[in-house]
Amino acid sequence: MANERLRDAMLRNGLVPATIAESLGVDPKTVERWITQDRIPYPKHRHAIAALVKESATYLWPNAVSGERAAEVSKSEVVQIYPRRGAVPADLWQRLLDQATGQIGLLAYAGLFLPEQNPRWVETLRLKAAGGAKVEILLGDPASSHVAQRGADEGIGGAMASKVHNVLAFYKELRGEDNAAIYFHDTTLYNSIYRFDDEMLVNTHLYGTPAAYAPVLHLRRLPGGEIFDNYVASFNRVLSHAQAVWPED
Repeated sequence: MANERLRDAMLRNGLVPATIAESLGVDPKTVERWITQDRIPYPKHRHAIAALVKESATYLWPNAVSGERAAEVSKSEVVQIYPRRGAVPADLWQRLLDQATGQIGLLAYAGLFLPEQNPRWVETLRLKAAGGAKVEILLGDPASSHVAQRGADEGIGGAMASKVHNVLAFYKELRGEDNAAIYFHDTTLYNSIYRFDDEMLVNTHLYGTPAAYAPVLHLRRLPGGEIFDNYVASFNRVLSHAQAVWPED
């Protein structure tokens, strides 16, 4: 049985077996067997290939790590747990953004606190996009029932929709950057997700409690771990149904 995930990832990145083989210092026939016979490479080769095709090793070879081992590794993906968002060090948000070079994803209803509290936030996002990083910002559709319900749950009524319009005004400086996009989503969010390459802050949501007072997980992706990739998958599912605000196409 062929490894179609690996084959597809290579095609999307313009890679052929000979290229992979040269990069890893192995025989091209070995790479062919990894694809056509779904042979599982050694861990060092799995990690190297995953980096080349910009996918996680667990996605390319889901059966390479036992469930018990994956559970142990996943524990180590949790860098820190904060009892509330306000306990997250203020400089951590900017540091994670400064270090990101490839993938920046923000999923929230509004996340207004970021540009409000950090005057460098929007400009740094613009510079990251100009430098080639993909910036994807998913905001709650202010006209959606889910945003209205979240506002009602927090006791702030229509103020939640107003927050979305306010944060959109901050992000207008990103408009025109090829690698930056804003989307509206119509989703019940169980967490707000802030991704910076292979690190992430996950702000959990508690019923009737503003996100600022809910716990935050600081995660760092590890080969063989599952927690980080599960949140990435959640982000991507919301993105797949989101409506682009701009660029409109």
